[in-house]
Amino acid sequence: MSFKDLPPEARPREKLIARGAAALGDAELLALLLRTGIAGKNVLQLAQELLDTFGGIAGLLQTGVDDLKAVKGLGGSAKRAELTAVLELARRAMAERLKERTVFDSPEAVAHYLQLHIAGRAHEVFAVLFLDAQHRLIAMEELFRGTLTQTSVYPREVVLRALHHHAAAVVLAHNHPSGGVEPSRADEALTQTLKAALALVDVRVLDHVVVARGLSLSMAQRGLL
Repeated sequence: MSFKDLPPEARPREKLIARGAAALGDAELLALLLRTGIAGKNVLQLAQELLDTFGGIAGLLQTGVDDLKAVKGLGGSAKRAELTAVLELARRAMAERLKERTVFDSPEAVAHYLQLHIAGRAHEVFAVLFLDAQHRLIAMEELFRGTLTQTSVYPREVVLRALHHHAAAVVLAHNHPSGGVEPSRADEALTQTLKAALALVDVRVLDHVVVARGLSLSMAQRGLL
């Protein structure tokens, strides 16, 4: 079933043109991208199923091509490619925002940026946001994977990457696939180790942010730096 099979008042395209994009719900906006449903399920129902499967727009923004392939109705490469392209544009838009302004003018933007990139990973990822002297984003790099300890994250590698980017400061970040964002003792110890190593080359650690799906925690705000 496609949009033409829906009643006129329920067609997202006509509603958007008449009332603007803000008038549409998440499922309606997503339906505009999908365009068609599948046998026994119209396009709005398929869009809502996608949102339910991945935990809303925020969860969907963290999906990859392989995740979408498992959804019935997205078996064709064209739909997956289009949807993946839109999701990647959202990630890049957030990155541009952080490159244009001081990161800590908008700490929620940092949390959203990390949500888009690493919160939904099935494995633990350690990333570093490298910042310039005005604390604007230069680059983000995922440096390590797996259980994070002082022995699995190498301070020397973090320092080398900071020097490569000529960074003046960094924000450390990692995800908790289990769903909680409470920092562990190992997280706190790792933060202090990296803070000391980076201080030797005059690079400040501004924060260590822990994220999970829909959740984030700033260790700086907790007084753990």
